[in-house]
Amino acid sequence: MNQGSRDSQPAAGASVDGGAPHPAATIAATILGSSLAFIDGSVVNVALPTIGRALHAGPADLAWTINAYLLPLGALTLLGGAAGDHFGRRRLFLLGIGLFLVASVLCAVAPTLGLLLAGRGLQGVGAALLMPNSLALLGAGFSGKARGRAIGTWAATGAIAGAVGPVIGGWMVDHLGWRPIFLINVPIGAAAAWLAARYVEESRDHRTPARLDGYGALFVTLGLGLIVWALTAAAEPATSRVALWATLSAGAAATAAFAVIEQRRGPDALMPFALFGTAAFVGLSLFTFFLYAALGGLIVLLPFALIRIGGYSAVQAGMAMLPLPIVIALGSRLMGGIAAKLGGRLLLTAGAVVVAAGLALYARVETGRIDYGQDVLPPTLLVSIGMAICVAPLTTLVMAAVDADHVGAASGFNSAIARIGGLIATALLGFVFAAADDAVLLQRIHAAALAGVACAVVAAICACALVRDADGG
Repeated sequence: MNQGSRDSQPAAGASVDGGAPHPAATIAATILGSSLAFIDGSVVNVALPTIGRALHAGPADLAWTINAYLLPLGALTLLGGAAGDHFGRRRLFLLGIGLFLVASVLCAVAPTLGLLLAGRGLQGVGAALLMPNSLALLGAGFSGKARGRAIGTWAATGAIAGAVGPVIGGWMVDHLGWRPIFLINVPIGAAAAWLAARYVEESRDHRTPARLDGYGALFVTLGLGLIVWALTAAAEPATSRVALWATLSAGAAATAAFAVIEQRRGPDALMPFALFGTAAFVGLSLFTFFLYAALGGLIVLLPFALIRIGGYSAVQAGMAMLPLPIVIALGSRLMGGIAAKLGGRLLLTAGAVVVAAGLALYARVETGRIDYGQDVLPPTLLVSIGMAICVAPLTTLVMAAVDADHVGAASGFNSAIARIGGLIATALLGFVFAAADDAVLLQRIHAAALAGVACAVVAAICACALVRDADGG
């Protein structure tokens, strides 16, 4: 899915057959660069219990270990894509890699939780720059069928990176400790930067506005940050309720200010209001938020529960998640053709219901040793199948819900909404992490699973009630 850049212009020097002057190097550079974000987005989940013990992290701190990364990534992805269009996609891609690598080293050597969270936040900023521009470089360097093949390869490799990341990270946590998981990024990022600097052509979109929407980015980041802090801190009994409500109100006010700024910016906004001219796009945005909130809570909580309650090693917990990216990657290709026959609305509704059924099965888990084949694999497969049903139709319907001038912005906004859904869900997991013993933890895991069911059901209702297929069905 496009991560928020506007329509690409061919790079200077691009070959006439629709491929970049160095196609293999261009694809390799963008894949390696984006793999930093794909790997880091999943590998930390299996290390949470170990990091918590090593740095004496409380329940809110564990949630922030994830959210310090997701917050800037979700809030700044659109700005990162627009900045690449404005200043040069390769330049912003390289800047993102540089920030990500510096942040990764900071995370690896951080002596305190505060420095670890600072490193995670900087990683999120780097990812918000490199992710949209890695895809934009492919769009600028290729055209026609060559572009489709390049983006398909990029997406498939990203799915593989997301799958193997927790397994490799789990092995490293079990045998080397948690710090080396952040150093995986250094050789990968260095190779990506070298290839991009040497072989990838610079490109930009000269139709971008004279000024970037910096105020919009500032207020959406501030608003999300305050709201997420309040939701995360609510799990701490010592936190003042007055401070929580004040912070939540300030976050809501900053988010409202962001909406006003976007309305005034018109077509030059990070979130053009013209996107919301149809009920279909509103429905797709709500669908995305609730579905990915359910999924985001699962991918953080399941490894944590397997390690804390089930006695799994970190690598075993990582392997337990393998069905999710594999089934989604394989199933999404199949569902593209099926969506053309059955319609995306039906598939989105059905897929969300299947996800809800899978999440409901997690509530069956009891205390004691968790049996993978009986307790974990069946619900994980159901969730994976449900997500695989949804991904391709969702992308197609988002593109079809807006006019051609807003396709890039719509796709980028939808990607940001998916990350924000996961961000909010992770913030609320502080209540689960705060459990005093395994029995209470299991009760709260059951409650979280049922909350995920509710989110998936709401997503299904939004799809059924608001979304329409391109043919009006």
